[in-house]
Order: sequence, then C-alpha cells, then structure tokens
Amino acid sequence: MTWDPDVYLKFGGERTRAAADLLARVPLGAPARIVDLGCGPGNSTALIASRYANANVLGVDSDDAMLAQAHAANVNARFEVGDFETWAPRDAPDLIYSNAALHWAADPLAVATRLFQALAPGGVLALQVPLNFDKPSHVEMRAAAQDGPWSAKLAGIFQPLLLSGEDYARALAPLGAKLDVWSTAYLHVLECADPVLKWISGSALRPYFARLNAEERASFEASLAVRLRRAYPPENDGRTHFPFHRLFVVAVQSK
Repeated sequence: MTWDPDVYLKFGGERTRAAADLLARVPLGAPARIVDLGCGPGNSTALIASRYANANVLGVDSDDAMLAQAHAANVNARFEVGDFETWAPRDAPDLIYSNAALHWAADPLAVATRLFQALAPGGVLALQVPLNFDKPSHVEMRAAAQDGPWSAKLAGIFQPLLLSGEDYARALAPLGAKLDVWSTAYLHVLECADPVLKWISGSALRPYFARLNAEERASFEASLAVRLRRAYPPENDGRTHFPFHRLFVVAVQSK
C-alpha cells in the first residue's frame, strides 16, 4: 500500500492536534533517545524535536513517499525505513512515540507489548490510534466497497481491530506499566466539498485505491461520496461536522 503525503496533510492541523495532545502527556523531562514510529510525513516528529531539542530523535516509517516529505521538512531528526510490525531499536529508547499508526498492525497489542519491553528503564511508550472504525465514515466505506462492480477486487481488505483502553491496559499492566489511558472525541469542522471523503482518502481509503484502476476508483469515490454526504450533511453555514474518536495510551516503564 502506498501513501500520498499531500493528501494526508490536507487536514494536517486536525491530524496534528491529536499528536500534540499525546505528546503533552509524556512525563519525561529530558529523554536522550526518542523514536517516532510510523512517523509519516514528519508532522509529529517536528513536535517531538521542538519539545526535546537536545534529544536524538529517529523517525521510522515504511513508506518512501512519507519519508521523503519528512526529510524535506528539515526537522532536527534522522529518518529511516522500517516496518513497525518487525522494527526493533538498536539501543533502548527513552521514548517510543507512535501517533495514528499501530492500528495498521495485525496484532496491535503484541506490537505495543514488544515496544514497551524494548524501552530503557523509566522509558515511555506513547501511542494514539483512531477509534472511528465503527462510525459512519468507515461503515459507509465498507458498504460502498461491497456494493458495486468493484466488490470482488475490494474483498478481504485488511480491517483494523477496534480495541479499547481496557485491552491495552490488560496487555501492558502485567508488565509493570504505569498507565495513563484516555479517549477523546474531536469535533472537526470542515469547510471543503466532500470533506469526509477527502479526509479518509488520505488514510483509510488507501488500501481500497491500491486495488482499483483510475476508472474504477472514480466510480467508487462517486458512490461513496453520496453515502458520506448523507451520513454527514453540511450545516446551515455550509460547513461539515466530523466527529473523530481517538484512543491514547501512555505507559511508563519501571526504573
């Protein structure tokens, strides 16, 4: 699956809000080694490098286009290709930070557990994952995929697991983690045409687009746009309200 950083960053401010909220709850004063795992185009890495200007910051992502964008942003960090499913640090980090990435793992709890165990003593695993997989944006996306001449091509696409805070707590607490777990529902007020379609085009729709040719993609998008306009009708002022739910986990390793 390939990513388009320009499409992803169309709502960069809204997407970065959750990254900043996660970073604000990291209880570290001066970590020496930090990893931004699933760093994407580097917007979250820039926040980390700004807060911890003296740290050795490494951004890791599996997508070359995203990493190219991150390099171009001139963030005070290093970047390398890596898949969080298998990636392991060479030296134990003080902070492993992962914003809107681990839900793409086949087993996010196993990945989170492995990452937590890789921390330096007193280190922190901070992660955020979307919780919108059962909301109309994603329900209509799956329904549109099944309702059209493209249905055979779009069968069996990976669907992220909808995990709760309790699931992460049960995985990490037995390892001695001191936990700070919460969820937030952001109300994004979007102003462009078909904003929810454009939003998920930068993330959740990428696996669907990867299987379709240009003509099929256009037809699929048109069908989905109708569904999303019905699910998220514009307000009287023309703007669209898009509630987006996210889960946050901050786990501190014992010293």
